[in-house]
Amino acid sequence: MALAGVRVIELAGLAPAPFCGMILADFGAKVIRVDRTKALMSLDTQGRGKRSVAINLKTPEGVTLLRKLCVQSDVVLEPYRKGVMEKLGLGPQQLLEENPRLIYARLTGYGQSGPYAAAAGHDINYVALSGLLSRLGRSGEKPYAPLNLLADFAGGGLSCALGIVLALLERTKSGKGQIIDASMVEGAAYMGSFAWKSRSIGMWDRPRGQNMLDSGAPFYDTYETADGRHVAVGAIEPQFYTQLLKGLELDAGALPPQMSFTDWPELRRIFTARFASRTQADWGRTFDGTDACVTPVLSLDEASAHPHNRQRASFVRDAGGGESPRPAPVLSRTPAAPCLAADPLVGEHTAEVLNEFGFAAADVDRMLAAGVVESNAVRAKL
Repeated sequence: MALAGVRVIELAGLAPAPFCGMILADFGAKVIRVDRTKALMSLDTQGRGKRSVAINLKTPEGVTLLRKLCVQSDVVLEPYRKGVMEKLGLGPQQLLEENPRLIYARLTGYGQSGPYAAAAGHDINYVALSGLLSRLGRSGEKPYAPLNLLADFAGGGLSCALGIVLALLERTKSGKGQIIDASMVEGAAYMGSFAWKSRSIGMWDRPRGQNMLDSGAPFYDTYETADGRHVAVGAIEPQFYTQLLKGLELDAGALPPQMSFTDWPELRRIFTARFASRTQADWGRTFDGTDACVTPVLSLDEASAHPHNRQRASFVRDAGGGESPRPAPVLSRTPAAPCLAADPLVGEHTAEVLNEFGFAAADVDRMLAAGVVESNAVRAKL
């Protein structure tokens, strides 16, 4: 796999950093999640392919142990607020002095500088500060945050993973590591570059929810079908719009012009009534094989069963029967090979990992007895 041989220390966190770690693990990196001791369970639902070491960072020996793991690794991924790692003596400057090749990724909401650097926040706050939230929502309604995807995962975990891969590539030339300051505000804003850069061509001149790509256009929206389900319509280009009207059995000559903003409400009324006259499956039979850009809105449980996704094996099933998306993109020679075993228990691999890092069995036993580390290797022994 593409990242085979890369060793990553991931400090346990929520959502964005675990996703970043899972991406790296999916593509071959050896990701070791450092959990807290006395934790009954991990909240990391994206632990695929990782191993877990439980370390008590409230003890000096635990901090020293984590330092040793970090400086013997390629990447450190930490999700804490600014200053937390420095207080432990594990900040990037300290660790890079010991290992100049280390890549130290800091994934936070607001970044490592600025008035909000130490402030709490969540995806909705970061998207709000990025400017993007102001453009999301229906006309006449308040701004609407679409799940916690834009900042946490696109602008956070995925952006940070890109930064890590770029730093690994650059290290092959310079031999040096570096610090990655991954701000979810900036990551979300960067994902939305199109919104900024397309203002110059009038893409967003109208209020929220009244533009072509924000649900304002009747030919770029979702519609309810006769069975209470929905279809998605994206017939922007004239040739695709023509196919849409053909499938809906509508006469273009009897309709207002496609790009007449003032007539969009009337076009939407006509489309709404027409789509409501048949079921989602009926419309599927009508539009499949055409370029009308009409697709069914599938649930998470339905997506893997769609013929296209099934043929491409776009979803995988783990040992416990859980289903999730296959890692993307697909590389031709070194594709991802996601681990299908159960996600790691807290401390499941403590002894195994410490042995790999050169600690003798007697030292591991002593640390276990002293409460410096914890082991939960029951499943591994079964």
